[in-house]
Order: sequence, then structure tokens, then C-alpha cells
Amino acid sequence: MLTGVRLTAALLLSVVAVSGQTIQERGKRAIDATLAALGGDRYLAMQDRVESGRAYSFYREQLSGRSRATIYTRYLTRQNSAPPGALWVRERQSFGKEGRDGSLLFAEGAAYSITFRGARPLPKETLGRYQDTTLHNVFYILRQRLSEPGMVFEYQASDVIDNRPVDIVNITDADNRTVTVYLDQRTKLPARQLYVRRDPKTRDRTEEITIFSKYRDVGGGVQWPLDIQRLRNGEKIYEIYSESVEINKDLTDDLFTLPANMKMLKPAH
Repeated sequence: MLTGVRLTAALLLSVVAVSGQTIQERGKRAIDATLAALGGDRYLAMQDRVESGRAYSFYREQLSGRSRATIYTRYLTRQNSAPPGALWVRERQSFGKEGRDGSLLFAEGAAYSITFRGARPLPKETLGRYQDTTLHNVFYILRQRLSEPGMVFEYQASDVIDNRPVDIVNITDADNRTVTVYLDQRTKLPARQLYVRRDPKTRDRTEEITIFSKYRDVGGGVQWPLDIQRLRNGEKIYEIYSESVEINKDLTDDLFTLPANMKMLKPAH
């Protein structure tokens, strides 16, 4: 009878025998194909992005809010000496026509809610959730984290999701964060992703799923999903349908920094 270690080794050998590759080699090959489908070097050269459309929030599967939304994203140059969990991106989410309903700003380890009254620092829990979500985002991983030390890509299986054959790959970083991505076998593009987070206080398990669809060429061969849905523990909580996505718009620093004369409000609780 095989011991646990010998059984694991035997299973790995069988994978190599069948496919000619280890699960890590096959996983990396699948991820490389996805990067190529997204635009390859053109995707990696994307400096910023502007997504504009309709955003919807849900509570217990019922529509609880809607708004015009514009999301501005700017990628920063990653420093090789940076720790694995560092974020190299700035993001501003503006709501209503020309941001009249306020905006959220995430940059350099800080988060603010901005209205005509001023800027209010958001709770640490909100910032932490944004950072965790971004670090698990497959598009961010492909743009900013592929060369990060300790990244592991492991092929899991093939399956059919939403009537589409997919390849399933686990991506794990040096801090043991894992996101499972489901890659359309025909287009090689991400169809969905899944990761599990734990409440830092209660340790309760929360399953976060994001579904990507309606890909379009948004410039120079770069593919991006226009429809993005998020589910938490099986219930839809958010959807954005972009009517316009543009890249490399030369977004400037002032969009991601607070004006010197802006009033600072008390932190949110």
C-alpha cells in the first residue's frame, strides 16, 4: 500500500506520463495562452484604462442601487525589490454624470470617499478588501504579477461552465493567496475566477466569484470584458456593463491625488 508521499509522487508521475508535462508546466502554458489572447505584449504595455457604463448593486439577489460609473485605472511600474503583496496600481471610481454623485479613490495604500463636502478616509477594512480583491484579480495578476517571485500556476482539470468548455488553473503567490481561474478552451480568455477569503476577526469563510463576458477589442488588439459580475457566497452583489472601454489615455496624477485645498473629513467607521 502506498504512503501519502509515495501516492502523491505516483499521481504526479502519472500526470507527466499522460500529458508529457507537470501540472505546473501545463498551468503556465494555459496562462501564457490566455495572456496572448488578451493581447500579449500590447496587453502588458497597457498603461491605463477608462471604463464607462452602468453599475448595479444587489442585496439578496434584488437590485438595491444603480448609477452611471466611470472607472479610471493607472498601472505603476513595479519595483523588483517590492514585497509580493505590494500594489502597483491607482484607481478612481466616479459615479453619476461627471462624478457628481461622488467617487472612491484608491492609491498608495490609502482610500477615500470624495464628495462636494470633501474627502473622507475609508475604514481599514474597506481598503483591505480592495487590496485583497485586486491581488486576486486575474487581469491584475497577468498585467503586474507574472514575474513576481513565488508565483505558481497549476493546471487542475477541464470542465464545462455555463455551457462552455474551460480549463481550470490555480494561481498561488508567495503568501499562499490562491485564485482559481476558468479559461475558455476556445478563446483562451478568462470566463470566471474564484477565491476564498476569511474575515480577519471571525475567520468566517466567504467565496468570491467574478464572471467575465462580452469581450471586445478595446484598442490595438487588447481584449477586455464589457460585462463583469460579482457573486458572494452564490449571491450576485455587483455588475458593471461598460458601454465604452479605452486604454492608454495618458491619465495624469491629479486624477489620483487629493487637491491640496480639499477639506479632509472625519474617517468613516
